[in-house]
Amino acid sequence: MRSLYYLASVIALILVIALGLVAVFQRRLLYFPTHYDTRQIAPQLGLIRWEIDGDYTGYARVVKDAPRVWLFAHGNGGQAGNRDYVLERIGPRDSVYILEYPGYGERSGKPSRSSLDAATLKAYQWLVQNYGVERIVVLGESLGSGPVCQLAKAAIPPRHLVLVVPFDGLKDVAQEAFPFLPVGLLMLDRWDNGEALKEYTGRLDIFGAQHDEVIPVHHARKLAASHPGANYHEFDGGHGWASGGLVDLSRL
Repeated sequence: MRSLYYLASVIALILVIALGLVAVFQRRLLYFPTHYDTRQIAPQLGLIRWEIDGDYTGYARVVKDAPRVWLFAHGNGGQAGNRDYVLERIGPRDSVYILEYPGYGERSGKPSRSSLDAATLKAYQWLVQNYGVERIVVLGESLGSGPVCQLAKAAIPPRHLVLVVPFDGLKDVAQEAFPFLPVGLLMLDRWDNGEALKEYTGRLDIFGAQHDEVIPVHHARKLAASHPGANYHEFDGGHGWASGGLVDLSRL
Protein backbone atom coordinates (compact mmCIF):
# COMPACT_ATOMS: atom_id res chain seq x y z
CA MET A 1 0.00 0.00 0.00
CA ARG A 2 2.81 2.35 0.90
CA SER A 3 4.57 1.59 -2.39
CA LEU A 4 1.43 2.52 -4.36
CA TYR A 5 1.09 5.73 -2.36
CA TYR A 6 4.75 6.52 -2.95
CA LEU A 7 4.42 5.84 -6.69
CA ALA A 8 1.33 8.04 -6.94
CA SER A 9 3.15 10.81 -5.06
CA VAL A 10 6.13 10.62 -7.42
CA ILE A 11 3.88 10.71 -10.49
CA ALA A 12 1.97 13.68 -9.08
CA LEU A 13 5.22 15.49 -8.34
CA ILE A 14 6.51 14.86 -11.86
CA LEU A 15 3.25 16.18 -13.32
CA VAL A 16 3.41 19.30 -11.15
CA ILE A 17 7.00 19.95 -12.19
CA ALA A 18 6.18 19.35 -15.87
CA LEU A 19 3.20 21.70 -15.76
CA GLY A 20 5.27 24.27 -13.93
CA LEU A 21 7.94 24.14 -16.63
CA VAL A 22 5.28 24.55 -19.32
CA ALA A 23 3.87 27.57 -17.51
CA VAL A 24 7.30 29.16 -17.11
CA PHE A 25 8.61 28.53 -20.62
CA GLN A 26 5.40 28.78 -22.64
CA ARG A 27 6.29 32.16 -24.12
CA ARG A 28 9.33 30.56 -25.69
CA LEU A 29 6.89 28.25 -27.46
CA LEU A 30 4.78 31.16 -28.67
CA TYR A 31 7.20 33.91 -29.69
CA PHE A 32 10.12 33.34 -32.07
CA PRO A 33 11.84 36.68 -32.60
CA THR A 34 14.93 37.10 -34.75
CA HIS A 35 17.50 39.84 -34.33
CA TYR A 36 19.18 40.24 -37.70
CA ASP A 37 20.71 43.60 -38.53
CA THR A 38 18.38 44.68 -41.34
CA ARG A 39 19.48 48.32 -41.43
CA GLN A 40 21.51 47.70 -44.58
CA ILE A 41 18.93 45.47 -46.26
CA ALA A 42 15.80 47.54 -45.59
CA PRO A 43 16.72 50.51 -47.83
CA GLN A 44 17.29 48.10 -50.72
CA LEU A 45 13.72 46.93 -50.24
CA GLY A 46 12.37 50.48 -50.27
CA LEU A 47 11.84 50.52 -46.50
CA ILE A 48 12.80 53.26 -44.10
CA ARG A 49 13.24 53.11 -40.35
CA TRP A 50 10.05 54.05 -38.47
CA GLU A 51 10.29 55.79 -35.13
CA ILE A 52 7.72 57.25 -32.75
CA ASP A 53 9.00 59.91 -30.36
CA GLY A 54 12.54 58.81 -31.13
CA ASP A 55 11.86 55.14 -30.34
CA TYR A 56 12.37 52.46 -32.97
CA THR A 57 8.95 51.10 -33.98
CA GLY A 58 9.52 49.19 -37.22
CA TYR A 59 10.01 49.78 -40.93
CA ALA A 60 7.83 51.56 -43.47
CA ARG A 61 7.30 52.25 -47.12
CA VAL A 62 5.98 55.79 -47.34
CA VAL A 63 4.30 56.86 -50.57
CA LYS A 64 3.33 60.49 -51.07
CA ASP A 65 -0.45 61.02 -51.22
CA ALA A 66 -1.06 57.29 -50.73
CA PRO A 67 -4.75 56.38 -51.07
CA ARG A 68 -4.36 53.82 -48.26
CA VAL A 69 -2.02 53.53 -45.30
CA TRP A 70 -1.53 50.03 -43.91
CA LEU A 71 -0.46 49.03 -40.42
CA PHE A 72 0.91 45.49 -40.56
CA ALA A 73 1.16 43.33 -37.42
CA HIS A 74 3.03 40.19 -38.45
CA GLY A 75 3.15 36.64 -37.11
CA ASN A 76 5.06 35.25 -34.16
CA GLY A 77 8.39 34.63 -35.92
CA GLY A 78 11.03 36.82 -37.52
CA GLN A 79 11.05 40.60 -37.37
CA ALA A 80 9.76 43.66 -39.22
CA GLY A 81 12.77 44.00 -41.52
CA ASN A 82 12.13 40.64 -43.22
CA ARG A 83 8.42 41.21 -43.80
CA ASP A 84 8.95 42.90 -47.17
CA TYR A 85 6.68 40.29 -48.83
CA VAL A 86 3.72 42.39 -47.75
CA LEU A 87 4.78 45.05 -50.27
CA GLU A 88 3.81 42.74 -53.12
CA ARG A 89 0.42 41.94 -51.62
CA ILE A 90 -0.83 45.54 -51.37
CA GLY A 91 -1.17 48.30 -53.95
CA PRO A 92 2.10 49.90 -55.17
CA ARG A 93 0.74 53.35 -54.35
CA ASP A 94 -0.14 52.39 -50.76
CA SER A 95 2.01 53.23 -47.77
CA VAL A 96 2.68 50.47 -45.24
CA TYR A 97 4.05 50.55 -41.72
CA ILE A 98 5.43 47.21 -40.50
CA LEU A 99 5.30 47.02 -36.73
CA GLU A 100 8.21 45.63 -34.73
CA TYR A 101 7.09 43.85 -31.58
CA PRO A 102 8.86 44.41 -28.26
CA GLY A 103 11.76 41.98 -28.01
CA TYR A 104 11.95 41.49 -31.79
CA GLY A 105 14.63 42.81 -34.13
CA GLU A 106 16.21 45.93 -32.69
CA ARG A 107 13.32 46.72 -30.36
CA SER A 108 13.84 46.43 -26.64
CA GLY A 109 11.43 44.77 -24.24
CA LYS A 110 9.89 41.33 -23.99
CA PRO A 111 7.03 39.88 -26.04
CA SER A 112 3.76 39.20 -24.22
CA ARG A 113 0.12 39.86 -24.87
CA SER A 114 0.20 43.12 -22.92
CA SER A 115 3.37 44.41 -24.63
CA LEU A 116 2.14 43.50 -28.14
CA ASP A 117 -1.27 45.02 -27.50
CA ALA A 118 0.29 48.24 -26.19
CA ALA A 119 2.76 48.50 -29.09
CA THR A 120 0.03 47.92 -31.68
CA LEU A 121 -2.31 50.47 -30.10
CA LYS A 122 0.46 53.10 -29.89
CA ALA A 123 1.41 52.56 -33.53
CA TYR A 124 -2.22 52.75 -34.63
CA GLN A 125 -2.86 55.93 -32.67
CA TRP A 126 0.23 57.51 -34.22
CA LEU A 127 -1.05 56.68 -37.70
CA VAL A 128 -4.48 58.13 -36.90
CA GLN A 129 -2.87 61.34 -35.67
CA ASN A 130 -0.71 61.64 -38.79
CA TYR A 131 -3.07 60.39 -41.49
CA GLY A 132 -6.59 60.38 -40.12
CA VAL A 133 -8.60 57.21 -39.65
CA GLU A 134 -10.26 57.20 -43.09
CA ARG A 135 -7.26 55.96 -45.09
CA ILE A 136 -5.94 53.46 -42.58
CA VAL A 137 -6.24 49.70 -43.09
CA VAL A 138 -4.98 47.42 -40.32
CA LEU A 139 -3.61 44.03 -41.32
CA GLY A 140 -3.05 41.22 -38.81
CA GLU A 141 -1.20 38.06 -39.82
CA SER A 142 -1.48 34.88 -37.74
CA LEU A 143 -0.52 35.84 -34.17
CA GLY A 144 -0.76 39.49 -35.20
CA SER A 145 -4.51 39.05 -35.60
CA GLY A 146 -4.71 39.08 -31.78
CA PRO A 147 -3.46 42.62 -31.08
CA VAL A 148 -5.09 43.87 -34.28
CA CYS A 149 -8.54 42.66 -33.19
CA GLN A 150 -8.05 44.49 -29.89
CA LEU A 151 -8.04 47.73 -31.89
CA ALA A 152 -11.74 47.14 -32.54
CA LYS A 153 -12.25 48.33 -28.95
CA ALA A 154 -10.10 51.46 -29.32
CA ALA A 155 -11.58 54.92 -28.76
CA ILE A 156 -11.35 55.46 -32.54
CA PRO A 157 -11.55 51.95 -34.02
CA PRO A 158 -10.17 51.21 -37.51
CA ARG A 159 -12.58 51.53 -40.40
CA HIS A 160 -11.12 48.42 -42.04
CA LEU A 161 -9.52 45.32 -40.51
CA VAL A 162 -7.90 42.56 -42.58
CA LEU A 163 -7.02 39.25 -40.91
CA VAL A 164 -4.93 36.65 -42.74
CA VAL A 165 -4.61 33.08 -41.41
CA PRO A 166 -6.06 34.20 -38.06
CA PHE A 167 -7.35 32.30 -35.05
CA ASP A 168 -10.66 32.65 -33.25
CA GLY A 169 -9.31 32.08 -29.75
CA LEU A 170 -5.62 31.41 -29.19
CA LYS A 171 -6.44 29.12 -26.27
CA ASP A 172 -8.51 26.92 -28.60
CA VAL A 173 -5.59 26.61 -31.05
CA ALA A 174 -3.20 25.72 -28.21
CA GLN A 175 -5.61 23.18 -26.72
CA GLU A 176 -5.94 21.51 -30.10
CA ALA A 177 -2.15 21.33 -30.43
CA PHE A 178 -1.63 20.07 -26.86
CA PRO A 179 -4.77 18.08 -25.97
CA PHE A 180 -3.02 16.41 -23.01
CA LEU A 181 -2.39 19.70 -21.17
CA PRO A 182 -4.81 21.87 -19.14
CA VAL A 183 -4.19 24.82 -21.45
CA GLY A 184 -7.00 26.86 -19.92
CA LEU A 185 -5.20 26.85 -16.56
CA LEU A 186 -1.67 27.39 -17.86
CA MET A 187 -1.88 29.82 -20.76
CA LEU A 188 -0.73 33.34 -20.00
CA ASP A 189 -1.29 35.14 -23.34
CA ARG A 190 -4.75 34.31 -24.60
CA TRP A 191 -6.29 36.53 -27.24
CA ASP A 192 -9.97 35.95 -28.03
CA ASN A 193 -10.59 37.51 -31.43
CA GLY A 194 -14.26 36.59 -31.53
CA GLU A 195 -14.92 38.45 -28.30
CA ALA A 196 -12.81 41.45 -29.36
CA LEU A 197 -14.79 41.84 -32.60
CA LYS A 198 -18.20 41.41 -31.00
CA GLU A 199 -19.14 45.11 -31.25
CA TYR A 200 -17.03 45.99 -34.29
CA THR A 201 -18.97 47.71 -37.07
CA GLY A 202 -16.22 48.50 -39.58
CA ARG A 203 -15.27 46.47 -42.63
CA LEU A 204 -13.76 43.08 -41.80
CA ASP A 205 -12.00 40.82 -44.31
CA ILE A 206 -10.83 37.38 -43.16
CA PHE A 207 -8.58 35.09 -45.22
CA GLY A 208 -8.37 31.41 -44.28
CA ALA A 209 -5.89 28.90 -45.75
CA GLN A 210 -7.40 25.54 -46.65
CA HIS A 211 -4.18 23.66 -45.86
CA ASP A 212 -3.00 25.69 -42.90
CA GLU A 213 -0.66 23.48 -40.90
CA VAL A 214 -0.22 25.98 -38.03
CA ILE A 215 -3.71 27.36 -37.41
CA PRO A 216 -6.19 24.93 -39.01
CA VAL A 217 -8.64 26.70 -41.30
CA HIS A 218 -11.68 25.89 -39.18
CA HIS A 219 -10.50 28.57 -36.74
CA ALA A 220 -10.72 31.25 -39.44
CA ARG A 221 -14.10 29.90 -40.53
CA LYS A 222 -15.39 29.99 -36.96
CA LEU A 223 -14.17 33.54 -36.49
CA ALA A 224 -15.89 34.67 -39.68
CA ALA A 225 -19.11 32.87 -38.72
CA SER A 226 -19.13 34.65 -35.35
CA HIS A 227 -19.21 38.03 -37.09
CA PRO A 228 -22.15 38.28 -39.54
CA GLY A 229 -20.66 41.29 -41.32
CA ALA A 230 -17.34 39.61 -42.14
CA ASN A 231 -16.18 39.09 -45.72
CA TYR A 232 -14.68 35.61 -45.69
CA HIS A 233 -12.15 34.53 -48.31
CA GLU A 234 -10.55 31.10 -48.51
CA PHE A 235 -7.52 30.19 -50.61
CA ASP A 236 -5.86 26.94 -51.63
CA GLY A 237 -2.66 27.25 -49.63
CA GLY A 238 -0.98 26.95 -46.26
CA HIS A 239 0.06 29.25 -43.45
CA GLY A 240 2.64 30.90 -45.72
CA TRP A 241 -0.04 33.00 -47.34
CA ALA A 242 2.33 35.35 -49.16
CA SER A 243 3.96 32.66 -51.29
CA GLY A 244 2.78 32.40 -54.86
CA GLY A 245 0.59 35.47 -54.70
CA LEU A 246 -2.25 33.46 -53.15
CA VAL A 247 -3.65 36.52 -51.36
CA ASP A 248 -3.92 39.80 -53.24
CA LEU A 249 -4.85 42.56 -50.81
CA SER A 250 -4.68 45.28 -53.42
CA ARG A 251 -8.15 44.30 -54.65
CA LEU A 252 -9.92 44.91 -51.36
